[in-house]
Amino acid sequence: MKRPWPNSIREPAYALDAPKQTVSLTINSDLFARAKSLGINASRVAEEALAQELERQRRAVILAEVAADVQAVDAYIARHGHFAEQVREHYRRKGRDED
Repeated sequence: MKRPWPNSIREPAYALDAPKQTVSLTINSDLFARAKSLGINASRVAEEALAQELERQRRAVILAEVAADVQAVDAYIARHGHFAEQVREHYRRKGRDED
C-alpha cells in the first residue's frame, strides 16, 4: 500500500531505494538536444527536479495543516480561554478550598 506522504516529516518524501522505472516524458526537442550535447543527464536532472517539487508541495501541505491547527487553537482560546490559565485557576481555587 502506497502512502501519499510519510508518517513523519523526518522521513524522506519517497523511498530512496525504490527501483528505477522507465517513463515517457515530453520535452522540448531543442532543449533536450542542447542538454544532451553538454552531457547533461536528463534522467538525473528530472529526478532531482521532481524530488524538489515533491518536497516543496509537501512543505506547503504541512504549513497549511499547521496554520489550520493554529487557527483551531486560537478559536478554542477565544471561546473557552487559555488552557494553561484554566489549570492555574483550578489550582488557585483548590488551594483556597483547602485553607
